[in-house]
Amino acid sequence: MKYQPLKTLTGIALAATFLTTAAVSANAAEFKVDPSHSFIEFKTKHLGYSWLPGRFNTIEGTMTYDPAAGPSSQKINLTIDTASIDTNHAERDKHLRSADFFDVEKYPTATFASTGYDGDANGGTLTGDLTLHGVTKSISFEIQKIGEGDDPWGGYRAGFSGSYTLVRKDFEMGYNLGPAAEEVELDLLIEAIRQ
Repeated sequence: MKYQPLKTLTGIALAATFLTTAAVSANAAEFKVDPSHSFIEFKTKHLGYSWLPGRFNTIEGTMTYDPAAGPSSQKINLTIDTASIDTNHAERDKHLRSADFFDVEKYPTATFASTGYDGDANGGTLTGDLTLHGVTKSISFEIQKIGEGDDPWGGYRAGFSGSYTLVRKDFEMGYNLGPAAEEVELDLLIEAIRQ
């Protein structure tokens, strides 16, 4: 009987250690997208002669990244301010914000919410729902980890990149720019900070 209290204390200590470790692990998986170091860029062909690039200047989101938890636990949610489109030409940007394209008054945001991931800590195939111009479609594309680690300000960061080719008509954005501009190539460069 005299050893029972020791066993009980040991059990409590082990349980507390387990719960603390689990809580730290759960918290370690949550990241917030750093909008000043994340980019959603795009390009489409201009008349088939050259590329017309652009970007969205305002994005936000969250990410769950914990390789030890397995592929099913990796997630990302992004929100894009469609009015923040920037192609380095004011009149063109005004047209892109109009009802001919993004119709930003009616659809002020575009979103991506991942629904699955097939890969490992270094990269794989990300699947999710892209909502753009009021249309939601499931898309899949390859992503890869750029790197992760401590930053100079006491935080921990992870960065990923991915690319997707979007067909404008799939999202009811069929304004005629000629056959060379039916597709838009998207590049996602995401850096997130562990919370």
